[in-house]
Amino acid sequence: MANIYDMHGIDIAWCPGCGNFSILDIVKNAVAELGIAPDKLCMVSGIGQAAKLPQYMKASYFNGLHGRALPAAAAIKVSNMDLTVIAESGEGDMYGEGGNHFMATIRRNPNITNIVHNNMVYGLTKGQASPTSQVGMKTNIQVDGVFEQPFNPLAVAIAMNATFVARAFSGDTQQTKEILKQAIQHKGYALVDILQPCITFNKINTFQWFKDNTYYIENHNAADRNAAFALAAKEGKLGLGIYYKYENRPVFEEQLDVNQTDKTPLYKRSADRQAKLERLISSYI
Repeated sequence: MANIYDMHGIDIAWCPGCGNFSILDIVKNAVAELGIAPDKLCMVSGIGQAAKLPQYMKASYFNGLHGRALPAAAAIKVSNMDLTVIAESGEGDMYGEGGNHFMATIRRNPNITNIVHNNMVYGLTKGQASPTSQVGMKTNIQVDGVFEQPFNPLAVAIAMNATFVARAFSGDTQQTKEILKQAIQHKGYALVDILQPCITFNKINTFQWFKDNTYYIENHNAADRNAAFALAAKEGKLGLGIYYKYENRPVFEEQLDVNQTDKTPLYKRSADRQAKLERLISSYI
């Protein structure tokens, strides 16, 4: 049975075997199982191989500047709160070029889902180290190996009190789909960092490496922020699952004066004003 989000006859630009294919299927199946109609979903991305994902789905999307997916996603949600908004891109786009927007979005807490394709390398720009590349990794740019500590997005997000923080693996499609469904249903900013292999430019963090170096967290209280931070900061194998979840923080778009008294979506109000203006102009012609 065809997924309502499938785009047929589209030439997908990813390398055969890329983890992006799994993430694309996971996203399509998650939103379909949640019963979200294509015209009620808006995908927002930046620049990169991961950022091409919305182009391969039958849904509305906005492809913006490098690192600028999150402010665009928040603005879209403010303009039409009835939409399900998902911002997605690679870890370079979200945590590197977009690192300031990553932190600002957590502070604002818009009701959006943030999917990050984390393959620990820049794929579009031919394999230099990314913010999450591990110490010692050698690339054509870092010829002597990476010496900077990798960015820890989960620990940063929890420290800034993000309301939903999770990590998943593209190779575990069923588990990742269920995590993503919970993130989409969550009211508030939800981060899902998805580990995935880049088969062309990262020969270290392969599919098998992720299988051998991840585990599913158990007996963890996701409502305990201190425990979540300690788990996120823990060295060694990477834990998969929901680290932190907080339900009672107000969301950004509902606190704006423009949305407190009039629930009409902003885009509709703009259309109404434009129509009134045109009628007024026509009355003088």
